[in-house]
Amino acid sequence: MRLQDLAIITNTPVDTDKTLLEKFKGHDRVIHDPKTDLYSYRHDYNVRSKAALLTTIQRQTRNGSGLSIRVVKESWKEAPQAIEELEKEGEVYVTRTLKDGQMRMVFWNEVKPTEEQGGMPVEKEFHDLWHGLEVPNDVDLLKALASEGLQATAAAAPVLKAGAQKKKGKKAAPRQRQVRITNTHLKGVVDLSRDYVAPGTSTK
Repeated sequence: MRLQDLAIITNTPVDTDKTLLEKFKGHDRVIHDPKTDLYSYRHDYNVRSKAALLTTIQRQTRNGSGLSIRVVKESWKEAPQAIEELEKEGEVYVTRTLKDGQMRMVFWNEVKPTEEQGGMPVEKEFHDLWHGLEVPNDVDLLKALASEGLQATAAAAPVLKAGAQKKKGKKAAPRQRQVRITNTHLKGVVDLSRDYVAPGTSTK
């Protein structure tokens, strides 16, 4: 995009204000081509083909994370279609939203489906048989176990640690500690063992 067009779209003097232009060029998301004097936005991923997309997905998966469909779509609009093709080819796994089934994340499929290693789609016949099985209710299940001499397992009760149980009854009163108070600085001056008598009064 030309700088003049950018100034018109954003309604900013980026083409005439030198300070603003320097800050604009220094932004980490701005790419300037000095040959054509055009500016473009730096995306998170430089993807322009299906092969480059697969390489990026592989790199992200090896780093321990998948690739966001929304983010990669900003770089290449045809990315969702290419990801669906890669999914059909068994190259990637795609996670989708539960509400409308929209693609969210894509991961590289490191283990390719083969007859020897597995990973092949389950046959429809087995799929139908599996989902056709009905789980018996609790009463019938207990009867079936009893007929075989078995019984249902029960959840183990939590084991209390020693000393964890509290004793019932009244709490014991806090023990009074006897404290001996000494006034060493009054030793030889005042007899603290006798009651205090104010000056000028007589004791009975």
